Amino acid sequence: MRRLILSSLAALSLSTAAFADVAGNLVLYTSQPNEDAQRTVDAFMAAHPGVTVEWVRDGTPNIMAKFRAELVAGAPQADVLLIADSVTMESLKSEGLLMAHPEADISAYEEGIMDADKMWFATKLITTGIVYNTNAPVVPTSYADLIAPEVSAAFMMPSPLASGAATIHMVSVTGVPALGWEYYETLAAQGAVADGANGGVLRAVAGGEKFYGFLVDFLAIREAAKGAPVKFVFPEEGVSAVSEPVAILSNTKNPDAAKAFVDFLISEPGQQLAADMGYLPAHPAVTPPAGFPARDTIKILPFDPARALAEETANRDRFTDMFGG
Repeated sequence: MRRLILSSLAALSLSTAAFADVAGNLVLYTSQPNEDAQRTVDAFMAAHPGVTVEWVRDGTPNIMAKFRAELVAGAPQADVLLIADSVTMESLKSEGLLMAHPEADISAYEEGIMDADKMWFATKLITTGIVYNTNAPVVPTSYADLIAPEVSAAFMMPSPLASGAATIHMVSVTGVPALGWEYYETLAAQGAVADGANGGVLRAVAGGEKFYGFLVDFLAIREAAKGAPVKFVFPEEGVSAVSEPVAILSNTKNPDAAKAFVDFLISEPGQQLAADMGYLPAHPAVTPPAGFPARDTIKILPFDPARALAEETANRDRFTDMFGG
């Protein structure tokens, strides 16, 4: 731990030195929770006191609607986006709305976590796995355990129509050869429910209305630490992951400060900040927070955001045919 702290301080010193002359204003549009957004901005401004960051927070769909309305009006305000998912970033990339940061150091990260063209960058890994009520008659260890009829009937998932993380989970799980779309079809046929976002699943499972569900990791782990009767499982097949990516917009008025912001978030100090907030860091050298297993024991399912973007409408239509709108 002492070595990690010293390493983080050294990295922070190098980052500060590299951008010693960075100054001016930076506008951040983010879907982070308010408290997380404030902590992120405060930490960055402490490392780069010459920069003043203004931030606007809302859910990713609302943030994107605001951004696109400003584009149409010819008056985009944001310099940097920090939002929920890489599929949205791929859409912006395909439209030429993102600026590459070729100098960004992503050498420590696993292949596939960051954009290969360095146009968006993972800031954490919010995984989706299985949550179960501690009074449940079956303790699941794999996705396969959920298709027992009595388990499916007591199962709930967030809908991909309402949750970006649920969409990524659906694409990732159906991409597992042993599961495929037949897996979701079986769940639907046996009474599984898909409704709303992650918060509704947590309430249903913690309250005993349902015994099992798909859920993002930190919600279950945090609530379990507070005494809720829930446990989170990293299934043996693997988990999907939302990377909460950050990207520089091509219209930025302060590209140097925007690059410094990206570099801070993907540095070890920035990744330690994510861990301190209770999230699984994307950087493999940063220790996960309490309640998470060791980073090298967590298997992340493959996910191709470009392909997911191309197949988005077809995937949502297929899901709707099974579970309803």
